[in-house]
Amino acid sequence: MGKGTDKMYITHSEWSGEFGGMQFGGIQARKKTDVFKRLPFYCCSLTLQPFEHPVCTPDGIIFDLRHIRLYLKKFGMNPVTGEKLDVNSLISLNFFKNPEDEYHCPVTFKVFSDHTHIVAIKTTGNVYSYEAIDRLNIKTRHWKDLLSDEPFTRKDIITIQDPHNLEVRNLSNFHYLKNNLKLKDDESNDPLSNINLSATGSAERVLSKISCKHDESAHDATVENKLLKKASSSTPTVKKSKNVPYNAASYSRGLAAASFTSTAMTPVTENENALVDEEEFMFKEIKEKGYARIVTNLGNLNIELFCDKAPRTCGDPTGTGKGGESYWKKDFADELKRNLSHNERGLMSMANKGKNTNSSQFFFTFRPCTHLDNKHTIFGKIVGGKEILDKMELVPTDESDRPLQEIKIIEVAIFINPYEEYKKKLEKKLSRQDEFAERKPREKTEKDTTTWFGTKLTSTGAKESNSNISGDVGKYLKSTTSPDIPKKRELDNEELDSEPVPEINKKLKTTGYNFGNFSNW
Repeated sequence: MGKGTDKMYITHSEWSGEFGGMQFGGIQARKKTDVFKRLPFYCCSLTLQPFEHPVCTPDGIIFDLRHIRLYLKKFGMNPVTGEKLDVNSLISLNFFKNPEDEYHCPVTFKVFSDHTHIVAIKTTGNVYSYEAIDRLNIKTRHWKDLLSDEPFTRKDIITIQDPHNLEVRNLSNFHYLKNNLKLKDDESNDPLSNINLSATGSAERVLSKISCKHDESAHDATVENKLLKKASSSTPTVKKSKNVPYNAASYSRGLAAASFTSTAMTPVTENENALVDEEEFMFKEIKEKGYARIVTNLGNLNIELFCDKAPRTCGDPTGTGKGGESYWKKDFADELKRNLSHNERGLMSMANKGKNTNSSQFFFTFRPCTHLDNKHTIFGKIVGGKEILDKMELVPTDESDRPLQEIKIIEVAIFINPYEEYKKKLEKKLSRQDEFAERKPREKTEKDTTTWFGTKLTSTGAKESNSNISGDVGKYLKSTTSPDIPKKRELDNEELDSEPVPEINKKLKTTGYNFGNFSNW
């Protein structure tokens, strides 16, 4: 029944026609297919290695420009399909990488993989994921490049990799591999020698850059070798850690978390401390009060400024009393404190036009005005020259409460400025940190290698064992091995080994009904 056998049945291979050309049941013999070998999207289809200057054909086959020109010069056809190919039809591609040196889409920032549908725009050469082109160009009918805004048509979309059609990337189907149409080693070593093919467009620009780099490579190679030799002979340098700024916050900028959940940000893997505004950081550090003198045409007023409680508030730079611009050229927020109240005479407080509208105008209180609490910022008080305040109060006013006699600030003299002192201390602190960072580590002295009890430490940090220290463990347990045994004890052991030692049989003392080790049972 079977092929060349006397068995009463046929096998599966005989039934399917795979054995010796026999066919049963009308089933045709199966065609043997080649093994599928996939070429990654970032590799040249000719060298099968990662490309440096990628170009593609109109049907999306990627080559490295330096190698495909040599092949076209010798064979004049597409090495993958075997069809005729002109160098002018090659399209220069622009791949984009993220900070981790991975190819990704410049719009969605998704990393390309073997399962990504990758396309390129023929007019610009920019490479995107098909998802971005489909959502932002095809569905919206916005036929302009997403990066350069250059117009294109639907026919200009070239498929570089389609995960649903991988036969294009199958190495087993490449024409030059099947027919052994490869370049020799001497031809492929120097890709720029004896090339007379005319190139135009993007291919010409890429080749011009390659030639310039190729001319400089010999000079750069000699310089690089010298630098490498010098670096190898010198001691290796340790990478210094980043200096944390003095105004670094205890929390991060949140870029890593934001890039993890966002498709419009470049992925960030390291968290950086957020930086507090220098002024905000300084205001928190100010713990002292300021002192100044206001010189008026009626006399001098000595004032104490609450820099620790209202550090943002300042005086009137115009000197007109009508208000003006603040130090920041705009209105600033209130600095209201619960422990400050308009409950006495001689307080300095800010005038405003509403909440958080402080500019530069201020006033003195002639009496308690508690109805102004939580509305106006108190930032100082008069500590000397209250008789001048009495003179100001006695000046007659008109119907609009404007004094009939001119009261003008002539000069402001500052005695203690906590802000300037803080800046000086900060500069000294930063300079000391820089000097400390530049110092070399000092050598260890005998004091550094000795404990308080006089015990010296070895290079590994362990205590040196002294001869007078016993090998006991704890108070009652003794060590099984003693590293230091006196020489006299060794001699005694040698003498004992030379003389026979009589065996001493000690009888166990029995007390009461003791069965011992049950040997008599």
